[in-house]
Amino acid sequence: MSWLVLLGISLLLFFLLVFLLTRFLGYMKKEQNLQIESFRDSIIDKDNPVGLYGDELEKLKQQQNEAQRHLQEVISKIPVIQKDGRFQIDEEAIRQRRAAAQANGTSATANDGTV
Repeated sequence: MSWLVLLGISLLLFFLLVFLLTRFLGYMKKEQNLQIESFRDSIIDKDNPVGLYGDELEKLKQQQNEAQRHLQEVISKIPVIQKDGRFQIDEEAIRQRRAAAQANGTSATANDGTV
Protein backbone atom coordinates (compact mmCIF):
# COMPACT_ATOMS: atom_id res chain seq x y z
CA MET A 1 0.00 0.00 0.00
CA SER A 2 1.17 3.45 -0.68
CA TRP A 3 1.61 6.10 1.97
CA LEU A 4 -1.42 8.03 0.66
CA VAL A 5 -3.72 5.10 1.32
CA LEU A 6 -2.31 4.72 4.83
CA LEU A 7 -2.75 8.45 5.43
CA GLY A 8 -6.35 8.28 4.20
CA ILE A 9 -7.15 5.31 6.45
CA SER A 10 -5.49 7.03 9.43
CA LEU A 11 -7.48 10.24 8.87
CA LEU A 12 -10.70 8.24 8.49
CA LEU A 13 -10.06 6.41 11.77
CA PHE A 14 -9.17 9.69 13.50
CA PHE A 15 -12.38 11.41 12.38
CA LEU A 16 -14.41 8.34 13.32
CA LEU A 17 -12.88 8.41 16.80
CA VAL A 18 -13.58 12.14 17.17
CA PHE A 19 -17.17 11.63 16.00
CA LEU A 20 -17.75 8.78 18.45
CA LEU A 21 -16.19 10.75 21.31
CA THR A 22 -18.39 13.81 20.67
CA ARG A 23 -21.50 11.61 20.44
CA PHE A 24 -20.55 9.89 23.71
CA LEU A 25 -19.96 13.22 25.48
CA GLY A 26 -23.27 14.55 24.20
CA TYR A 27 -25.04 11.44 25.42
CA MET A 28 -23.39 11.65 28.85
CA LYS A 29 -24.24 15.35 29.19
CA LYS A 30 -27.87 14.62 28.36
CA GLU A 31 -28.05 11.51 30.53
CA GLN A 32 -26.52 13.12 33.61
CA ASN A 33 -28.12 16.54 33.04
CA LEU A 34 -24.72 18.21 32.99
CA GLN A 35 -23.97 21.77 32.03
CA ILE A 36 -20.37 22.39 31.15
CA GLU A 37 -19.29 25.84 32.35
CA SER A 38 -16.73 27.89 30.55
CA PHE A 39 -13.25 27.71 32.05
CA ARG A 40 -12.82 31.41 31.29
CA ASP A 41 -15.68 32.37 33.64
CA SER A 42 -14.02 30.65 36.57
CA ILE A 43 -10.65 32.34 35.98
CA ILE A 44 -11.63 35.96 35.29
CA ASP A 45 -13.08 37.94 38.16
CA LYS A 46 -15.55 40.51 36.81
CA ASP A 47 -14.51 43.04 39.49
CA ASN A 48 -10.80 42.45 38.92
CA PRO A 49 -10.13 41.34 35.32
CA VAL A 50 -6.47 42.35 35.46
CA GLY A 51 -5.68 40.21 38.50
CA LEU A 52 -4.33 42.93 40.80
CA TYR A 53 -4.10 42.51 44.55
CA GLY A 54 -5.10 44.71 47.49
CA ASP A 55 -3.71 48.24 47.30
CA GLU A 56 -2.96 48.02 43.57
CA LEU A 57 -6.60 47.19 42.81
CA GLU A 58 -7.94 49.95 45.07
CA LYS A 59 -5.52 52.47 43.54
CA LEU A 60 -6.61 51.49 40.02
CA LYS A 61 -10.30 51.77 40.97
CA GLN A 62 -9.68 55.19 42.50
CA GLN A 63 -7.86 56.38 39.37
CA GLN A 64 -10.69 55.15 37.18
CA ASN A 65 -13.30 56.88 39.36
CA GLU A 66 -11.32 60.15 39.21
CA ALA A 67 -11.02 59.82 35.44
CA GLN A 68 -14.77 59.22 35.14
CA ARG A 69 -15.55 62.29 37.28
CA HIS A 70 -13.16 64.42 35.24
CA LEU A 71 -14.68 63.18 31.99
CA GLN A 72 -18.21 63.93 33.21
CA GLU A 73 -17.09 67.39 34.27
CA VAL A 74 -15.53 68.12 30.88
CA ILE A 75 -18.53 66.76 28.97
CA SER A 76 -20.96 68.78 31.10
CA LYS A 77 -19.17 72.00 30.05
CA ILE A 78 -19.84 71.40 26.36
CA PRO A 79 -22.98 73.29 25.30
CA VAL A 80 -25.46 71.12 23.43
CA ILE A 81 -28.85 71.64 21.85
CA GLN A 82 -31.44 69.17 20.69
CA LYS A 83 -32.04 69.49 16.98
CA ASP A 84 -34.16 67.11 14.92
CA GLY A 85 -34.35 64.70 17.87
CA ARG A 86 -30.54 64.52 18.21
CA PHE A 87 -28.14 66.28 20.51
CA GLN A 88 -25.63 68.46 18.73
CA ILE A 89 -22.92 70.86 19.84
CA ASP A 90 -24.28 74.40 20.15
CA GLU A 91 -21.79 76.22 17.95
CA GLU A 92 -23.40 79.58 18.62
CA ALA A 93 -22.86 79.22 22.37
CA ILE A 94 -19.23 78.28 21.72
CA ARG A 95 -18.74 81.38 19.54
CA GLN A 96 -20.27 83.54 22.25
CA ARG A 97 -17.96 82.04 24.88
CA ARG A 98 -14.94 82.61 22.68
CA ALA A 99 -15.96 86.20 21.98
CA ALA A 100 -16.50 86.86 25.68
CA ALA A 101 -13.16 85.28 26.49
CA GLN A 102 -11.36 87.34 23.87
CA ALA A 103 -13.05 90.48 25.20
CA ASN A 104 -11.73 89.63 28.66
CA GLY A 105 -8.31 88.86 27.22
CA THR A 106 -8.20 85.20 28.22
CA SER A 107 -7.94 82.10 26.11
CA ALA A 108 -11.27 80.48 25.17
CA THR A 109 -9.87 76.99 25.52
CA ALA A 110 -8.63 77.62 29.04
CA ASN A 111 -11.97 79.15 29.98
CA ASP A 112 -14.50 76.54 28.88
CA GLY A 113 -12.46 73.44 28.04
CA THR A 114 -13.55 73.42 24.38
CA VAL A 115 -11.38 73.69 21.34
